Amino acid sequence: MTALFGVFLLTLLVITAVAIVRSENLFVAVMLMGIASLLIAANFFILDAADVALTEAAVGAGISTVLFLGALSLTTPREKASTMNKGLSIIVTVVAALVVIYATFDKPRFGDPEAPVHTHVAPWYLENTPELIDIPNVVTAVLASYRSYDTLGEVFVVFTAGIGVLFLLGTGSVSRSLEEETEINLGLRHHLIPRVVGRLLIPFILLFGLYVQFHGEYGPGGAFQAGAIIAAAMILYALLEGERHALEVLPQRVLLVMMAGGAILYTGVGVLCTLLGGNFLDYSVLREDPVKGQQLGILLVEVGVGVTVTGTLLSIFHAFAARGR
Repeated sequence: MTALFGVFLLTLLVITAVAIVRSENLFVAVMLMGIASLLIAANFFILDAADVALTEAAVGAGISTVLFLGALSLTTPREKASTMNKGLSIIVTVVAALVVIYATFDKPRFGDPEAPVHTHVAPWYLENTPELIDIPNVVTAVLASYRSYDTLGEVFVVFTAGIGVLFLLGTGSVSRSLEEETEINLGLRHHLIPRVVGRLLIPFILLFGLYVQFHGEYGPGGAFQAGAIIAAAMILYALLEGERHALEVLPQRVLLVMMAGGAILYTGVGVLCTLLGGNFLDYSVLREDPVKGQQLGILLVEVGVGVTVTGTLLSIFHAFAARGR
């Protein structure tokens, strides 16, 4: 039954992808891309990849859709007629599709317990995590401890990407008088139903974001997902109450500090580990009990990741909004 539902979702995904390519209305294309992200998230969920599903839903269907709409406000609503050779484009697409389909022939059978992913390092993680780190969610243990170097690199990638977008778009100025307020500063304050529903949802979204942040060791979730969810709540607040009010809650200078501060906190934990006589990002030396040290280190670096992701996503959103002014 699960496989049948997965095929159904994949069929809808293919139909949505074709509709995106065929749509000349850019707003419709953006909305369809949000739907495609939700379908992908649903596929991840039925494959028991709940952490990835949360990320796809929060970033793909949520944040990315808002940023695409922000970019759309800076361009025309419809796609310009292409002057390229459509025949060549079709050939390239077909060849790429055939290569991908051919590559799937070498993949292991769906659910095969003897697949390479289940027979190499994964069994070691599952067997030793309860003893070495003692947290139920092995995914969090892998990301924040076993491959903490890689996750630190991802944090700096997010930070660098945010800085690059700010350099390209500029941060804009929000020091306007009340008389000069534009539509993006006014938000949807003149629409009663969105404001009422939004005000009811925002506290729950923030609460869920904090739950995902600090419960990632015990269930699906973690700092990347939590940062995206918290940023989505603040973006919703900006859309409802106006960007000016959102920046009064979290000013741009605070967001810049968050962008850098999370990465600095992550790096600082690694430096502290070396000062205490351990290896870089070896949290065992943070407490007398190595297991408690691992848990404390994971908590600290996860906070750093969440802070950087939240600050970066909100900074990018406000950069797009500033361009609209």
